[in-house]
Amino acid sequence: MTPQNLMLLPLSTPKLSIGCPILDHCLGGGIACNSITELVGESGSGKTQLCLQLTVRAQLPPSHGGLGGSSIYIFTEFSFPFRRLQQLGNLYHASYPNLLRLEPLEDIYVHGVHDAQELIHVLGDIEAFITIDHTRLPVKLIVIDSIAALFRSQYQTTPADLKRRSEMFFNISGTLKGLANKYGLAVVVTNQVVDFIGPHHGVNGVRLGNLESLDTSGRRVSPALGLAWAHCINSSVFLARHEQSIEVDIRNAPSTSICSQTHRTFHLVFAPHLAYASAEFVIKKEGIVGVSQ
Repeated sequence: MTPQNLMLLPLSTPKLSIGCPILDHCLGGGIACNSITELVGESGSGKTQLCLQLTVRAQLPPSHGGLGGSSIYIFTEFSFPFRRLQQLGNLYHASYPNLLRLEPLEDIYVHGVHDAQELIHVLGDIEAFITIDHTRLPVKLIVIDSIAALFRSQYQTTPADLKRRSEMFFNISGTLKGLANKYGLAVVVTNQVVDFIGPHHGVNGVRLGNLESLDTSGRRVSPALGLAWAHCINSSVFLARHEQSIEVDIRNAPSTSICSQTHRTFHLVFAPHLAYASAEFVIKKEGIVGVSQ
């Protein structure tokens, strides 16, 4: 890239708002376009909830924090949560009746894949899908939920398999970055976590962006797929959850009752030019919402 090319670049990158000022602030305004953002967390941490929320919000015009575009949602495990997406779509249409169509789900294109090779094939089809202009709104968001599921059992830990797996990582991320830059897309990929046993600082001696370590549900964890995949993404967000036992007074009862309360935290692990930020959040009917401290 020459200095002349740099002068032609926009001063700021479009961003997709999460719809919560607290969480948007952690990301410097929202999910950045022209790059890959990873959401890391254990099951139940809120990764899929946030992805569903983004697919609806992407349809809003930029003046309201959206991208004025449709979404492609690629899911790799379990059945797709259509009922929850419909609930979010109805709630957002009620809040923005003049900005969202009556059926927001018609601008969300869902596709299931079962292995990495199939994902690569689908990503090749996506460019044709975008180019031929099949959609009412231009595609502005691609979600893959989750990337780790495609590699969990397909590859062994032999040197040859690890090499093939790394090549697949670079193939997939290279295609995604190419689409993001060519069409101005936001790309969001979810990743799972694995238990980590090792030195107190970092993973294999490498610091995890802004954090010394990742902790969730009383466990020390690291993102699945290792450092090879970590080099393929531009930004990473860690969603942690912790169960806390609290005493609750029950009316007319002789003693208190112990209940479990879930606390969730949004951590910016790393992102270009952004300092560490975190915020507690809750999952409500209308989506993920940050909690003021």
